Amino acid sequence: MAPQQDQQQQQQQQFALLPKIINGGIAGIIGVSCVFPLDLVKTRLQNQQVGPNGEKMYKNMFDCFRKTYRAEGYFGMYRGSGVNILLITPEKAIKLTANDYFRHKLTTKDGQLPMTSQMIAGGLAGAFQIIVTTPMELLKIQMQDAGRVAAQAKEAGKAVEKISATKLASQLLKEKGIFGLYKGIGATGLRDVTFSIVYFPLFATLNKFGPRRNDGSGEAVFWVSFLSGLAAGSFAALFVNPFDVVKTRLQAIKKADGEKEFKGIMDCITKTMKYEGPTAFFKGGLCRMIVIAPLFGIAQTVYFLGVAEGLLGVKKSA
Repeated sequence: MAPQQDQQQQQQQQFALLPKIINGGIAGIIGVSCVFPLDLVKTRLQNQQVGPNGEKMYKNMFDCFRKTYRAEGYFGMYRGSGVNILLITPEKAIKLTANDYFRHKLTTKDGQLPMTSQMIAGGLAGAFQIIVTTPMELLKIQMQDAGRVAAQAKEAGKAVEKISATKLASQLLKEKGIFGLYKGIGATGLRDVTFSIVYFPLFATLNKFGPRRNDGSGEAVFWVSFLSGLAAGSFAALFVNPFDVVKTRLQAIKKADGEKEFKGIMDCITKTMKYEGPTAFFKGGLCRMIVIAPLFGIAQTVYFLGVAEGLLGVKKSA
C-alpha cells in the first residue's frame, strides 16, 4: 500500500495547478495586448452585412483598419480591450490548464495518450472555458463594433449613444439577469469546443518535432513551441471561422439600420447563406488567422517556458 500511495502522490505532484493558471493568465494578457487591433477589425468585418445594392462599409481587412484608424485614432483600435484583458486571464488559464489536466488524467499507465483522448481533452477544455469566454466576448464585441454602427448612423443623420462595458453589463444584468451575459453561449460553445478539439492535438503533434531542451525535461526548445502554436492556431482558426461568424453576429446587440436580426444559430446560418452566400462564413478569416496565430504562439511559449515557475521559485513539472 505504501509504494502505491507514494506513486499516487508523485503523480499528483507532477500536475502543479497554480503555475499553470498563472502562466495561462500571463500568456493571455501579452497575446491580447499584441493582437487586439486585428481582432477589432475581424469583428467589424464579420458583423458587416451586404446592403441591398451590394454596398459595404469595408472592402477588406486593410480598408477596415485604415478607416477605423482614421476615424477613431490609435486608442479607437483598442475599443473593448479593457474587458478582454480583465477576463482573458481566467479564460486562458481555464483553457490551457483544463487541457493539461484532462491530458494528465487520460494518459494511460504506460504513458501513452491516444489521439482520441487528446481530442476529448481539448474538447473538454473548450467546454469549460465558455463560462468566462461568453460574457467576455459579448461585451468585447459590443465595444469593438460600436464604431462601425456609429459611423453608419452618422451617415444616415442619426446619433448613437456611447456605451461602456460596465454600463452594458449592468443593463443586461438588470433586464435579463445573469443569463443576459450569456447571449450566444451555444454558438460560443460550438466554436470553442471545435477549436480546442482541433488545436490542442495538432499543437501537441507538431511540438514533438524539432530539437529538445538540454535540461533533461524532454520538452521542445523555445522556437519549436512558438512555431507549433502559430501553425496549429492558424489552421484551427480558419477551420472554425464559420462558427465564429455566427457567434459574432448573434452576440451583436446593436445593429446598423437595415441589418438583419437573428433568432438563433440555425436562423443565422440560413439567413447568412441566403443573402450573402457561403463566402460570408469566411469573413474575417485571414484576419482571425493573423490574430490567433501569434496569440497562441505567445501563449504556448510563455506556458512552456514556465514563467510562473520562475516567479514562484518552483521546479517546472513535466
